[in-house]
Amino acid sequence: MAAALIAAGALLTGCGPGFPGLHLRIAAGAAGGVYHDLAGPLADAWASGLGIDRPEVLGTQGSGDNLNRVLSGKADIAFVAADLATDSATAHPGKLAALARIHDDYLHIVVRADSPYSSVQMLRGHHIAVGSPESGVEYIAGRVLQVAGLRGSVTVQDLGLEDSLTALAERKVDALFWSGGLPTPLITQYTRKVGLRLLDMADLMPGMQEFSPVYSTATIPAVTYDQPNPVTTLVVPNFLVVPTSMPADVAEELTKGLYAARPALARANRAALSIDVHPGIETEPVPLHQGALDYYRAGKL
Repeated sequence: MAAALIAAGALLTGCGPGFPGLHLRIAAGAAGGVYHDLAGPLADAWASGLGIDRPEVLGTQGSGDNLNRVLSGKADIAFVAADLATDSATAHPGKLAALARIHDDYLHIVVRADSPYSSVQMLRGHHIAVGSPESGVEYIAGRVLQVAGLRGSVTVQDLGLEDSLTALAERKVDALFWSGGLPTPLITQYTRKVGLRLLDMADLMPGMQEFSPVYSTATIPAVTYDQPNPVTTLVVPNFLVVPTSMPADVAEELTKGLYAARPALARANRAALSIDVHPGIETEPVPLHQGALDYYRAGKL
């Protein structure tokens, strides 16, 4: 208990140069996802840059779980999809702030290559894996099913990516949802092993953009997963978020360390190639933390 109180006090008051005694926890998602891939090298960089013990990387269910941990004080930094972060910042004003916009995720709606499905609407009456409970994937999947008129007309299963792919390979589900970088290695592996195909959702994008201004439209090129055709899909940015109670000097150093770690992050996952200070400031309507603002302003952005 005493150790926990000391750590909490260090976080709340700031620790001066070197930040001795600062202990950080990163809500990082599940193994195999981009969040988790980036959290490890980021923890290494922050440990070195701030002169602290290596931050603890917490395995979680995904964005929703990550947000809940930050808001409840069970994590200090979280990777979060922008749609969930936006809704949470609206629901909990003054509680959440961003350090940076990081990479973008592309929604994958995946079926077997030998299946008859050519549109999301054709999944009516079938079984769909929609991501882990409290994940960003589950959040988007629910909205897609609503826009497609499939709410209550499909059987959904809360499964993480690897379990979803296994279930699809074994014909226990007919489709799966995943939101991740390009390419997602596990989807590449199963495409080669089983034969998978992506569904186009161009007709659903107007309805999705009514849900949230953070959603944009993009193309997954055919070459990404050796597909017969490119598909139109939804893109959602990701933010690094912290509680607004985090001291400004800590937030500033974390933001600085994020950009200094870009080469190591890119080696861990190619999605990190898009991390850059110029789009990094684009987190509205989630406000930037004052410490992050101090870092960006020092660079005259």
